[in-house]
Amino acid sequence: MAQVSINSDLGEWGFSTDAGERARLLQSPCVDSDPKSEGEASPESLSRGTTSSFGAIFIVVNACLGAGLLNFPAAFSTAGGVAAGVTLQMGMLVFIISGLVILAYCSQASNERTYQEVVWAVCGKLTGVLCEVSIAIYTFGTCIAFLIIIGDQQDKIIAVLAKEPEGAGGSPWYTDRKFTISLTAFLFILPLSIPREIGFQKYASFLSVVGTWYVTAIVIIKYIWPDKEMTPGDILTRPASWMAVFNAMPTICFGFQCHVSSVPIFNSMRQPEVKTWGGVVTAAMVIALAVYMGTGICGFLTFGASVDPDVLLSYPSNDVAVAVARAFIILSVLTSYSILHFCGRPFSIHRCLLVRGELGPGKGPSQALGAASSLPGLCLIQAKLSEMEEVKPASWWALVSYGVLLVTLGAFIFGQTTANAVFVDLLA
Repeated sequence: MAQVSINSDLGEWGFSTDAGERARLLQSPCVDSDPKSEGEASPESLSRGTTSSFGAIFIVVNACLGAGLLNFPAAFSTAGGVAAGVTLQMGMLVFIISGLVILAYCSQASNERTYQEVVWAVCGKLTGVLCEVSIAIYTFGTCIAFLIIIGDQQDKIIAVLAKEPEGAGGSPWYTDRKFTISLTAFLFILPLSIPREIGFQKYASFLSVVGTWYVTAIVIIKYIWPDKEMTPGDILTRPASWMAVFNAMPTICFGFQCHVSSVPIFNSMRQPEVKTWGGVVTAAMVIALAVYMGTGICGFLTFGASVDPDVLLSYPSNDVAVAVARAFIILSVLTSYSILHFCGRPFSIHRCLLVRGELGPGKGPSQALGAASSLPGLCLIQAKLSEMEEVKPASWWALVSYGVLLVTLGAFIFGQTTANAVFVDLLA
């Protein structure tokens, strides 16, 4: 039986607006299709990236590690202690890894190199537009938050270097956070955001990952040998309620979230194969898990319920080792910002080209957009439903059921996070 790959001809999808029409073209996807002939190069071979599996691991780790690292001690406190935090972390990791593998499967099966194009091809126009809008909002909001985090850490570092007490007035103009953030954005963020190929990030990502290891090491050391002026609050051992556990879920999920950049990273590899990608994301998530667990457990046990949402802000400002950790966090945020910018900028380009009529629905730019938590599950469901098989094997039903579970979980996280945010705002 011949193996058929989804959407082997990009031109077939150019002006199709009917999701049902696309579904009929999604025939028994096989991500390991052979080239058409020996002398004819396949489209995949002509557009393969240059990133090795080792380099891809560091890019994935850097994509999920970053500012979220600082929030894990507070997330453990919210969840109700170490046991609840670790259990929640391990459970979420299973769904996150499987979601990343599903995205790679759908990318190869549809012959699309970006997440936006995968969603358009597999799920149709409406879902593709919703994906674009949600990712544009996500990347914009997260990048703004990154700038705020950079400013917070720079303020602490400047206070140490200038040996000024916190809150002291009359600081020079060049220490103002508006100036320092703008200068950092111009000198570092802008150059990292210019390259067209995301594989360029592997060099900066290596330094960033090493930096996050240093931050974790400092948090662990400070727990083993705490400063005398640091007194922990109450150490919770059980959740106050199930709602408390659910409130910690978004923070932990966000910490491992790298769906935004997973498709371009996958397609930047020299050997973009689903099996290889599974090993890459598993190794990357194990590294991230070790970092998050070390920071979350030791940070929580050091400060207890009184831990700051940004754990580094709980330490004294004049601590030199912590100041170096803040510098590494800035480096991590800088590289994470450029990856998010890389994934978010195609939204504006794509919208402009559609308005000018230069792209048909379903045709997107060469960069990627990210995904909400439930979109990998929706893509899996659509891909499996499109298979034209009279008798569905047990594995088919299992994958469809798992896709439904992912969609349900993603919708729950979204609804719970939104409801909690509204509740907090009403109480403020």
